[in-house]
Amino acid sequence: MKWELVCGLEVHVEMNTRTKIFCGCTTEFGGAPNTHVCPVCTGQPGALPVLNRQVVENAMMTGLALGCDITRLTRFDRKNYFYPDLPKAYQISQLYAPICTKGGIEVTTEEGKKKFIRLHEIHMEEDAGKLVHDPWTESTLCDYNRCGVPLMEIVTEPDFRSAHEVIDFLTKLRSTLQFLGVSDCKMQEGSIRADLNISVRPAGGDKLGTRTEMKNMNSFKAIARAIDTEARRQIETLESGNKVVQETRRWDDNKDASFAMRSKENAQDYRYFPEPDLPPVYIDDAWLDKVRGSLPELADAKRVRYREQYRLTEHDIGILCQSARLCRLLEELVALGTEPKEAANWILSEVLRLCKEAGLDAGDLQLDAGRLAHIIELLTAGKLTRASARQALEAVFADDADVDAFIREKGLLVERDAGAVAAAVDQVLRDNPDAVKKFRTGNEKVYGFLTGQCMKLLRGKADPKDVNAALREALAQ
Repeated sequence: MKWELVCGLEVHVEMNTRTKIFCGCTTEFGGAPNTHVCPVCTGQPGALPVLNRQVVENAMMTGLALGCDITRLTRFDRKNYFYPDLPKAYQISQLYAPICTKGGIEVTTEEGKKKFIRLHEIHMEEDAGKLVHDPWTESTLCDYNRCGVPLMEIVTEPDFRSAHEVIDFLTKLRSTLQFLGVSDCKMQEGSIRADLNISVRPAGGDKLGTRTEMKNMNSFKAIARAIDTEARRQIETLESGNKVVQETRRWDDNKDASFAMRSKENAQDYRYFPEPDLPPVYIDDAWLDKVRGSLPELADAKRVRYREQYRLTEHDIGILCQSARLCRLLEELVALGTEPKEAANWILSEVLRLCKEAGLDAGDLQLDAGRLAHIIELLTAGKLTRASARQALEAVFADDADVDAFIREKGLLVERDAGAVAAAVDQVLRDNPDAVKKFRTGNEKVYGFLTGQCMKLLRGKADPKDVNAALREALAQ
């Protein structure tokens, strides 16, 4: 029998607001355990929540960008369950009137076809704390710093039929959220997390199979492996005559396998009821229009503009538009007078190289656009060689160095001394008669060697154009 994967996602996104959803505690990542807490986010008796307005606006922006309907009268509900990382034994979430419904994202299937993945809803809620398991003492410690950090839960319909579609969806969703500025989407810090609802059914069937939920996803690669592995496990279970159990499973990336955690709860298990400490939120036309007017240019619009206005290649556009930070750097350079193609080349070659060497995500790049623009300007004017320009950029990247001071200190400015260039060329030709003979008999490959010898003799301070012209003239005699 041929089987078909059916998958839906629950994507939890931590918003990058300065304070938590219902209190004034910082949302800053890290910090000593239990130092970013207060009576509200730790559920102390008598402490009352106050809704952070920016959380609502971030959710509205996301919904508008994804084509959702905005619920004009939205409210919060209590989701009751006991777990050590939830100190008040309930989570303030949304069930009955989520802030966004419908909408979706277009993905590309493995066959190259376009497919629309529908969203069921987007709702706001508070995050729980973090459990730290200590294998040495065989104990579990609770860090409540993350309690109350604002979350959006983006829930899809079960429209995915392959891991490829899931990864394409998550890539585009992450890009949209980063361009909106509502989340940094750092998977390694848990600011975007995906739970997978996976089932299988006979190919072509319309009845959904029994689903399992997969948690503990810490990378896109792990998500793809988990989907394929769990689908295969369910198929093997069914083909052996057994039934798939509805349960929550934990993915172990090191073992490349999943393990049962607990039976999967349904909505009635959480005993939802309207949150009595928070009034409903009414979104009027003026508020909605204000948020709609604040939407930034998103990746798809940038792709069109970069193609038409900047004349960049599809390859370059594709890489740049994966990162809001790289797009901002490109536009800052262009605004400072750098030619768009040259700006893109420097970002895609040198800047990304330095990020990779430093183990730095492009989203965390702190490079000053003005300093990079000045380096490119000096290179274009022939005052720096490309090697010297790279050296200056490395200093700016690592130490935020002053470009002109660094160039003076290292003596990197190109020296315009025609006599010195001519003398260097003459010496290189005298010292390398075999290479000269090969070149004059048609071996162009040795030309690069001769050029390099000239630049080495001139300590890299001459303009390569000047050296090239002098060398060509000398070889032609």
